[in-house]
This record gives sequence, structure tokens and C-alpha cells, in this order.
Amino acid sequence: MMDRFDHAFAHLQTSVTAGKIPGGVLGIINADGQRQTRATGFAALQPTQREMTEQTWFDLASLTKVIFTTSRILDLADQGKIDLDAPLITVLPDLHQYDNEAWERKVTFRQCLGHQTPFPAVEPIYTYGRDPELLRAFILQREWRSGPSVYSDINFILLGLALERMAGKTIWQMDAGPGFAFSSAPENTAATEDCTWRKRILCGEVHDDNCSALQGAGHAGLFGTVGAVLDFAHDLLQGRNVAQSSVELMCTPLSDTTTHGWQRPHLDWSGGALCSNQTIGHTGFTGTGLWIDFERGHAWTLLTNRVHPSRHFNSGIIGLRHAVGDAFSAL
Repeated sequence: MMDRFDHAFAHLQTSVTAGKIPGGVLGIINADGQRQTRATGFAALQPTQREMTEQTWFDLASLTKVIFTTSRILDLADQGKIDLDAPLITVLPDLHQYDNEAWERKVTFRQCLGHQTPFPAVEPIYTYGRDPELLRAFILQREWRSGPSVYSDINFILLGLALERMAGKTIWQMDAGPGFAFSSAPENTAATEDCTWRKRILCGEVHDDNCSALQGAGHAGLFGTVGAVLDFAHDLLQGRNVAQSSVELMCTPLSDTTTHGWQRPHLDWSGGALCSNQTIGHTGFTGTGLWIDFERGHAWTLLTNRVHPSRHFNSGIIGLRHAVGDAFSAL
């Protein structure tokens, strides 16, 4: 594992040295629990420099979809509390409630998990106001424009609303899970963007605008360290603290690119070209990612702050993810 780790870490170090990303932490874990982690670069460049460490917290962005939301939806299905093939209106009966024939009322939990709905990829919900309850009502009652199935934050925002409805509390009032939280101390956290909307450099508060306006959502908002992410991956590799049916569904294809909540190997996917077909993975906009290869019995995570201080820069994160994945997957 050491040689592969050094090879993978060299790609991260090159990106940091070239100034493409401020810093990052790389980690890998085997099914037997053996792990290795290493940090490089800076957790923040502005307003002052702070070194990256292996204890640095990250805004995990869309890793929230798989670590938090998917896991909970599949757990509820395993308990028989929801039917994945039932429409969302079994939990959210007020979804587009003024038109019983609306296509939104026919969308199922499984379709949302696999991004097989007509929802748009993203919507600037935060531009419609800052009242989180009003925005929730707006999401539920909006006549959404429909189109071809694409990877859509809206799918997981709705799944998050279903979790909230069933729990009787907002996501940010829920337990984030072992080692995770919905915010973190700025002095221990990798900074993200100098936000033009909030007019400050974000650090310890969620980067995603819609999640911020909603004060919690199913598509983003989770914070964690490399250790917490690897612990989560190890649980899946071991089938521990998770139902076997849930792990099986996470690996079960719903399309050429998706499983239940996760991405699967396809041309130019984020996990590289050398992993096994039994690999699942996901990325986060802030520069994060997690991949789990069940056939080879290992998982790796690459956590960076590539949007600091701005997203409007070619960080090379796509190529970096491919290179790291191939380094770990080479036989």
C-alpha cells in the first residue's frame, strides 16, 4: 500500500506546488482497517495562511448525498418505512398539491437516488429569499421545468425534505453521524470561497448557497475529516453499522453511470480507469471525493479546498482525481 500511496500523493503534491489548489489531504483504507493519510499545502490562504493537517475539517459538499442522505433513505427502506418505488408523495403529499396529474407527483424515491427524473441539474433557490420555511414551500409547490434526466441537486433536496418530514425536524437538527457535523470551527477547517452573495470568505459554514438559504438540505452541508470519511468507507467495506441490503443497493446499477445514490465506473468517471467494476464513488464541488472498490477491498478519499478563494479558476481537479484513482488502482 505504501508505494501506491506515495505515487498517488505525488500527484496531489504536484497540484499544490503548481498553485492549482491551496492544499489537500489524501487517505486510503483497506478492508482490514489498515489506513494511511497525509496532508499538504494550506487550509487557508486568505485572510491569513493556515497549514493543512490530517485533522483539518472539510466542507464535504455533495458527499453529503452519499454519506448522509442515501444512507438514511436506504436504511428507512430496509426498515420497511418507505418503498423505494413509491412516489415521494407518500411522504410529501403536498408536493405540487394543486395539480394531481403533475409529473412531479409521480417521481419515486428510487428515481431520485439514481438521478432518473426530469428535474433540472441545479436551481438558484437562494435567490428567491432567505426564509428557509418559505423556500421549502417554494420547492414543494413550484412547477419545475422538465427535461432529460441529469445529475440533479433537486433530487436530493427533495429526499432531504422527505427525511425532515419523517423525522419531524430539520436536517441540521439531526445527528450528522459519527465524526461528522453540519458546521465546524473555522480555525480547524479548510476555507472555501470568497462568496459574492454572503460577502465573506466561507470557513466552517456551508459553501453551497441553496443549502445555506435552506439552513440544511439533503444535497450538501456535511463537514468531516479524512478520518471520518475513511471510517464511513470502512463500515461499508465491512458491512458494519449498515444493512447488507443497503450496501447491495449502493452497488446496484440504475443507469450506465449511477447506482442507488452513488456513481459507478464509466468513461472518464472520477475514480479513474483502473478500478474494478465493483467500485462506487462520488465527488463534491468544493474539491472532495470518496471511492470504494469492493472487489479489491479498499477505499480512498481525496479532500481539497480547490474553490479557495474562488471557483473561477482551472484547478485541474478532474485530472487530479483520475490520476489519484489510477495510482491506487494499479495492480
